[in-house]
This record gives sequence, C-alpha cells and structure tokens, in this order.
Amino acid sequence: MTGFTVALVLVVATAGLLRWRRPAWYWLTFGVTLAALRVLVHYGSVMDACGLTVPPSRWRLALARMTNRPVPESRPPRILRLRPTRTGLVLRLKLRPGQDAFDIAAASDRLRHSFSMYGVTCRELRSGVVEVRMTGYDVLKRVQMPPKVEVRPMRVPVALREDGSVHYRDYRAIPHALTLGATESGKSVYQRNLVAGLAPMDVALVGIDCKQGVELFPLARRFSALADNPDTAAELLDALVTRMEDVYQLIRAEQRITSAVPDAEIAADIWDLPDHLRPTPVVVLVDEVAELALSTKKNDPRRDRIIRALVRLAQLGRAAGIYLEICGQRFGSELGDGITMLRAQLTGRTAHRVNDEASAKMAFGDISPDAVLAAIQIPAEMRGIAIAGDSTGGWHRIRAPHTSLRQAVNICNRHAQRTPDLPELAPFRPELTGTSGTPAALSKTAPAAV
Repeated sequence: MTGFTVALVLVVATAGLLRWRRPAWYWLTFGVTLAALRVLVHYGSVMDACGLTVPPSRWRLALARMTNRPVPESRPPRILRLRPTRTGLVLRLKLRPGQDAFDIAAASDRLRHSFSMYGVTCRELRSGVVEVRMTGYDVLKRVQMPPKVEVRPMRVPVALREDGSVHYRDYRAIPHALTLGATESGKSVYQRNLVAGLAPMDVALVGIDCKQGVELFPLARRFSALADNPDTAAELLDALVTRMEDVYQLIRAEQRITSAVPDAEIAADIWDLPDHLRPTPVVVLVDEVAELALSTKKNDPRRDRIIRALVRLAQLGRAAGIYLEICGQRFGSELGDGITMLRAQLTGRTAHRVNDEASAKMAFGDISPDAVLAAIQIPAEMRGIAIAGDSTGGWHRIRAPHTSLRQAVNICNRHAQRTPDLPELAPFRPELTGTSGTPAALSKTAPAAV
C-alpha cells in the first residue's frame, strides 16, 4: 500500500509539473483522457444547464402515456464523433429539430467553463451538423506548428489559430491582403514566416521596402526584384503592370474558345493554361505602405503614379497571377487619395496590436465589429498575436511561430536556385556583390551608398 501511495503521489506531481511547465506534454499524457471522460460523463447535464436541449416530441409523449411510462426527458444534440487532437478535442454534434448552430456558438463560453477547457469555438459543417473545437491549454502562448501541415501551391501555413488549427495564407482563394500593426507588434515575424513558406514554391517574390531595405534585403537571394526607395518602387510597379498586360495577352491567345473545346478547358487566368505556358506567379510584398503614399507635396506625380499602379494590380492582377501583400502601421484616408480604393480590394485582413481603435477600424470596420474589439484588446506583452479576417465577416485569433531573421535568411538561401529570372523585372534584381564593409545596392536604379 505504501508503494502504491508513493507511485500515486509521483504521478500527481508529474502531472502538476507538466501542466505548469509543459502544457502541451500534459495534454498529450494526462489531459486528453481526463477531458474526454469529463465531456462524456457530464454531457447531458451540461447541455441541459446551458439550455441546449429540446423537449420530447409529441409522438414520444403519446407513446409514454399509452405505455404508462414516465415522461421522457429533454434531449441534447446527439454526439456523432469525439476526436482527440494534439491541442484539444473535436466534438461533432447532430442538432435536434428546432436547434440552430447559433445556439451552440452563443453558449460556447458557458461550455468552456462547464467542461473546464481553455477555449471553445464552433462552426457549422452542413445543415444540422456542428463541429465544436475545444482547446485544452493556451496554444498561442508558445506556438508549436504541427509536424505535418497541408501544403499546396500558393497556400502557405503561416500561423496557429486559437482553436489549435493551422492558419493558411491561400493566395488563390484570397489574392490580396493587408497586414496592420504598431511597432514591435509582430508584423516582421509574420512577414518572415510568409517569405519562408513561399521560398520552396515556384513563385517569384518582389519586395518594396522603403526603409532602405533593412527588412527584406537580407532575404534578397530569393527575391526576383527589390526596391528600397519610392523612385525605384514607382518604376518596379510600372514594370509589374506591363507584365500583367502581357500575361493577359497570353491568356487571350490561349483561351481556345471554339465549339470543339469543352467549357472547362477555356482559359480565364494563368491557372487554366497548360503547365508549359503558365507564367510564374508573382507575390509583391510592400513592407511599409505609408512610405509610398505619404508625400511632402500637395500634388506629387510620383505618389499618384505609385498608388495608381497598386490599385490597378489589386483590381486586375489576380487573373495574371500577381498577388499583393501590403503591410503598414496605419492604412487610412489620411494617406491621401486612392488609399480607400486600394483597401477595398484587399480581401484578407490581419491586424496585430494597434495603438488606437481607429487603426483597428481601418482593418475590420467594414467587415466585423467583433474583430475590431478583439484587435484593440491584444495585450502589448503578447507580441505576435493578431486577428485575421476576410470579407465574409469571419475572424480568428492567430499567432505566427517565432522565426528569427537568421532562420528566414537560411531558408531563402537554401532555395535561392528557385528564384526565377523575369525579363520585365531584370533591372530590379538585387545585386549581391557587396562585401561586409560596402553595402550592395538593391537594384541598378537604387541610390549609391555614401
């Protein structure tokens, strides 16, 4: 008996230590079993307390009267499947007649407390079936991406959501995106994860970093074009517009609109073209958009030229395989004419910690008021936490895994041979001939170092 007591104390102490220091290990060893038992044992009473049950149907009441049996109890949603994951539990429920997925979503906070879970979110899979995802611990405190993620062309895993699922940046589904955040909020780490995820793919990376290239130039071996000042950026954007027009001419020539060709084979964008004719897709990363939009002159031709080119690429670039990834601290009308038109074309929205409510409204004010509230509640000490949403109104709390600049540089150097040479962007190809004592120019149009 003494040996059993000692073993029990050791197990309890180990569980407590893991829960304090390594919550992920605790969940995989002890937490998942205890949570599954807690959900199965208390499921009926919890659903009844949360008002998620329905009264018995008339035929069941009539059958009880005829057989002189007790009145049947109210029934909760039926459990179709309970699946443990590395971060929590996934509960698939079949709703009873009269119930709605909104009822489950509205009670998610009460379910979290009742089942002693860290977080509960739900989504409707199809009519009458709801998936409830429960997390057993704070997965965003120390982000660990799953060892295996689903990677497809132009679809990059960049962060982890608060429900334990992976957040993907899918360029074919959401061509253009805006990333906002104050200084030291985690935008640079998010951008590094994005570049590191795109580096192994067959894609051309184009960077515009008007902070003299300090953010993107270390990754230059994987970039087909870089600009570090507004003058070079204006010429680079004009070259991209020219490439877009040339790609459209190629699509027109290869559309194959004849009565003998099935409709499914008619080309409308680069992804409908044969592999040997398909142009290389281009992702344009703008590090600080305010440096392009702000100007000391009231009517600045260069500034208008830049904004006009960005708006054209945002409106027309998707079918030509040109995608925009724009970052900034603010993105409001104070940046001048054309900014709100550009923002309307950026479907994907990601907001890190912001300094005021107006900045959050710039990202989500026209999408979801709840996302605005969540963005302004991000604590300053939780660097990297962000709110990601799109034009559908849905949003998630995410956090990208910490990737140092050294790690991102190593990944880009490892895949440097994948950097395509695009004739239109050849003048802006970064020159990497500088030594440690003499910085190299980003392009031949960039100003010489002094």
